Amino acid sequence: MSEVILEAKNVFLSFHGVAALTNVSFQVRKGEIFSIIGPNGAGKTCMMNCVNGLYHPKKGQLVFKGQDITNYSPHKRAAMGLSRTFQKIELFGGMTVLDNIRLGRHLRLKSGLLSSSVYWGKTSQEEIETRKFIEEEIIDLLEIEAVRNEITGMLPYGMQKRIELARALAVQPELILLDEPLAGLNLEEVEDMARFIVDINEDKRWKVTCVLVEHDMGVVMDLSDQVMVLNFGVKIADGTPSEIQENPEVIKAYLGEVEDLYVSRR
Repeated sequence: MSEVILEAKNVFLSFHGVAALTNVSFQVRKGEIFSIIGPNGAGKTCMMNCVNGLYHPKKGQLVFKGQDITNYSPHKRAAMGLSRTFQKIELFGGMTVLDNIRLGRHLRLKSGLLSSSVYWGKTSQEEIETRKFIEEEIIDLLEIEAVRNEITGMLPYGMQKRIELARALAVQPELILLDEPLAGLNLEEVEDMARFIVDINEDKRWKVTCVLVEHDMGVVMDLSDQVMVLNFGVKIADGTPSEIQENPEVIKAYLGEVEDLYVSRR
């Protein structure tokens, strides 16, 4: 069994006394696709924000690669190899695709202020290596060669989703948080994005562990190794996709009681 790369221990989160997460614990093992599902308002994005440092739990602990990161800043977590995409696209619309991707690479650059100001030596070499990595590893993988020099904000929504994934990959993460990467995409775009997720998870050049928040249950059940279900900020189930599909608490959370459904239709 693979080692645990991410662990949440008894996480509590609230806003002005209103509970968003209550005693949530889970483990993500290295190399797997771990999905978090639940109805709207279940606390899925809140959990993602706790993991990458946008929110800090009121109680509980977050451990990444054996290190307590509960109080770490988002950029420190990113430097450790944790990156994410967002439910609402957070790209720089006035910049080119290539420049957006390069922004995700800055944490891996080691050049000092002096060499950067005159662009020589180590800085020049790093720039060459960065461009090669982006072009050969990321742009080719995500099939965005044709738009690499386009202004990002002028591109279709589905392509922007792909570019946000590219920027997250530029960090060379060990674990990536994917917050509704399929939302708003048409069928062809969904198939492409699902294929990209499998590629970055399985390809020996990447082998990125994925934590996925998604409403498309077909994709979740096809891609995931493990699934956790939240409802009103509480974990109600976790297990393999087949176990989750048969869990009565999960069915109730999504569909309601059979009696309730019958009454509501009368």
